[in-house]
Amino acid sequence: MRNNKTIAFVVKTLLLGFFLFVKSPLHAQTINLAGSNWNLTIPSITQAGTDYAGTYESSNNLITISGSLPNSFLNLLGGRSAKVSVHYVPNSWNNGLHLYAKRIGGTASVGGICVGCSATINDGLNYVEIPQGIDNTLFTIKFNGVLGLLTSVTYSNVNVQLKLSGVSVALPVDSYNATIVFTIGAL
Repeated sequence: MRNNKTIAFVVKTLLLGFFLFVKSPLHAQTINLAGSNWNLTIPSITQAGTDYAGTYESSNNLITISGSLPNSFLNLLGGRSAKVSVHYVPNSWNNGLHLYAKRIGGTASVGGICVGCSATINDGLNYVEIPQGIDNTLFTIKFNGVLGLLTSVTYSNVNVQLKLSGVSVALPVDSYNATIVFTIGAL
């Protein structure tokens, strides 16, 4: 029988943006995060035959992502999509634990002068595993149309839900935490 301690789990979010140097001045796509850390306390096992749930989900709006893709970045995309990727950096971690993320909703709009242009947010509606140190695409932002003067894409209200799996009685009692890193770049 396990002792009466609990397992604590904390996920911190971090923004990592790629900045592109295109002519002068500096033009960069942006990604902004709003929300809070996910603090999860796994209840202790108090009697024989009781086990952890094993899988836990955050609220569906733990993190909200927004940002913009300026004209210079859209030119570099050359008709391709941008992607928002995710990975984690372990601070105090057990490799038996697995993190996942999915997006809920989100909008994209085109600004500036652009004829027949549209922007959509695609993919990411199902959980994708968040790997350690290697980016995995969470969702994409697709731009269609012929670029005009000062064309840009703004995306907003992309809510992110996290999931943790791998919690079991075999997991040592400890406080585990990791930092989740979101990046944006060309697909």
